[in-house]
Amino acid sequence: MTMPAFAEELGSRLPSANEKAAANQLRQILAAQASGDATLRVLDDEKKPTEVTITPGLSRLLMELLRHVGRGDAVTLVPVSQMLTTQQAADILNVSRPFLISLLEKGGIKFDTVGRHRRIKAVDLFEYKRARDDKRAKALSSLAEMDAEYL
Repeated sequence: MTMPAFAEELGSRLPSANEKAAANQLRQILAAQASGDATLRVLDDEKKPTEVTITPGLSRLLMELLRHVGRGDAVTLVPVSQMLTTQQAADILNVSRPFLISLLEKGGIKFDTVGRHRRIKAVDLFEYKRARDDKRAKALSSLAEMDAEYL
């Protein structure tokens, strides 16, 4: 995925075995505290303990991130306010750039034109992706129900 010059690519390498183990361990700790706020005690640079309170929403987000790292996946974070190039958007949707451009031209995803280049707001792209995934899940569920009728 192409990144702007000011962004640091987080997904350029796969996590090491130590990083995967640490991610899985931290995910288990957070999962044990999933009912409410989790308080983690970490050591600062001077080896003094500092407490950090992690809210349930932040805990769910961290657990999702840690799940991917624990499986060995490379991860890239995309702020929802970011403007994406057509290639970045195509990479996120796992489609070709020409297919994405046809979606944009048909009005499937909102976009802005900067000069002669199309730019897509990440929030609009993720909204489209969520709707597409929901539609696919419903279709799959419908097929499963039809299949169950024949058994």
